[in-house]
Amino acid sequence: MSRDVQGGAEPDQLEGAPHPREQFAFFGHREGEEDFLEGLRSGRLHHAWLIGGAQGIGKATLAYRVARTVLDPQRSRDRAIASLDVPHGTHAARQVAALSHPNLSVLRRAPATDKKGPSATIPVDAVRRALAMFGSTAADGGYRVCIVDSAEDLTISSANALLKVIEEPPPRSLFLIVSHAPQRVLPTIRSRCRRLLLRPLEDRDIRAAIGSLGSPWSDIPQDLVDQALPYGEGSVRRTLELLDAEKVAFIDQVTRLLNGLPTTDARQVLALAESLSRRDADDSYALALETVERWVSERLHEQAGLGASRLAPLVEVCEKIGRSAREIDVFNLDRRPFILTMFDDLADAVRRAA
Repeated sequence: MSRDVQGGAEPDQLEGAPHPREQFAFFGHREGEEDFLEGLRSGRLHHAWLIGGAQGIGKATLAYRVARTVLDPQRSRDRAIASLDVPHGTHAARQVAALSHPNLSVLRRAPATDKKGPSATIPVDAVRRALAMFGSTAADGGYRVCIVDSAEDLTISSANALLKVIEEPPPRSLFLIVSHAPQRVLPTIRSRCRRLLLRPLEDRDIRAAIGSLGSPWSDIPQDLVDQALPYGEGSVRRTLELLDAEKVAFIDQVTRLLNGLPTTDARQVLALAESLSRRDADDSYALALETVERWVSERLHEQAGLGASRLAPLVEVCEKIGRSAREIDVFNLDRRPFILTMFDDLADAVRRAA
């Protein structure tokens, strides 16, 4: 019987792309893989791992690769194991892909149904049902694995329920906790996990990952991939989301305005504000805010040598933009004055940081 307690399609799965449990190709993160292999070879694999990093860089894919390996009795006991690659056709691999392995639990948000949308959290009842598996010994004497995807979806109660089992883990148990913001994970969980931070992928790895997905992704013109890569921030998912000529052109437009600061082209900024205020502009509005956030982050990184006091204006305006954006969403306010004020504030911050 499947230990996936919530069934159905993933609520945050990128349309047209395979789910990480179905993805056997893997790119980059060799050091992360080696950490798991070292534990298997020594027979001292740590029982709980917090796999952190930006969304879409391969955290969940790595978690499922590890699960396929440790749930294969022969490979998990191989003291000379050199790779986490498991052939598609093995019994364990098929069971993991189908979420039907008796020694695997997956904690995730519930998918949408005909009557309601996807759940916003992983409830405590779901955690308790999934962790019941750890109350008995695995039938083959092997590992029992729980994948949490992702930690940000746990409530306080569900995180505490997970913590109870991690604190006193049964023999040959393995918890793989995926997190997009590991610093926000419950400190008591963090303290009991081995932390593995995955870095953004290199461009060559992203190109290879896109090519491995097959049609229609592999049919996208290479020049469009090249244009999207600088904005993908080392994430396969983010780059895939930007493989659209209109999106790339829009990001270029906003980035040119930002690069011109502290000088602003009032007419262009006003035109941008007008376009983003339309009711059908939600996607462009979100993309504009993401572009601003990335631009500020890049400036802070490039100018880190100037010192905290010089960079404080940029940090302050970034925080102000975040607060104002949340108020716009909550109270459904007009976006035009927000966009105009945002560029004025950014221009002033750039002058003060110069």
